[in-house]
Amino acid sequence: MIEIENIHKAYNGTPILNGISGKFEQGKTNLILGASGTGKSVLLKCIVGLTQPDEGRVLYDNREFTTANKTVKTEIRREIGMLFQGGALFDSKNVEQNVMFPLDILTKMPLDEKLDRVNFCLKRVGLEDTNKKMPSEISGGMKKRVGIARAIVNSSRYLFCDEPNSGLDPQTSILIDNLIKEITEEYDITTIVVTHDMNSVMEIGDNILFLYKGNKLWEGNNQNIVDSDVEELNDFVFANKMMRGLKENS
Repeated sequence: MIEIENIHKAYNGTPILNGISGKFEQGKTNLILGASGTGKSVLLKCIVGLTQPDEGRVLYDNREFTTANKTVKTEIRREIGMLFQGGALFDSKNVEQNVMFPLDILTKMPLDEKLDRVNFCLKRVGLEDTNKKMPSEISGGMKKRVGIARAIVNSSRYLFCDEPNSGLDPQTSILIDNLIKEITEEYDITTIVVTHDMNSVMEIGDNILFLYKGNKLWEGNNQNIVDSDVEELNDFVFANKMMRGLKENS
């Protein structure tokens, strides 16, 4: 479990996050939901330590992370896997080398063991026999799956996904959503997904935290989100449904 308590962050005197608190449960897909500019990515950066909050704290399974010493932070970071918005693969490395990268920098594992682990993870995301392909030779959806394989190759306890469906067609988006949920449940990972996609909410939203202008306005799941009495959330849900309907009928 990851817990955040009273997270505040401002840039140049402008508040971005206003006292955000919440719990992200182990073995569930936890979503940070909101429109662009609501503070989702800043909150994610505070959680993973890329940005220091002005106030508040982050706990990884009761281990205080925000003000921890270098040893504790390094220990926790070794347990984190990241799936970046664009996949963030190294263009000069093939699929195998991209997935192996965390093992190269974080472990002293022998090469044969690293290859076994890479092959296991590629098979888990349905990309066996793609080891020698370059990123330029595979589709956007395949790049995201390579990114997932890389994120879990080090047996991560915590998985962070930043807009994992960005740039993908609806069918591939569903595939990526389901893969994230399956891996979360199978390996009992604490997963946090930053998204503005209502399709993802309805597919995998076990626990949802809704941000609006830097404030947490609602918390719940995909079963009760449509029953919310929060006007800003209802406007967001309706707008997403309307846009999806326009796309499907175009």
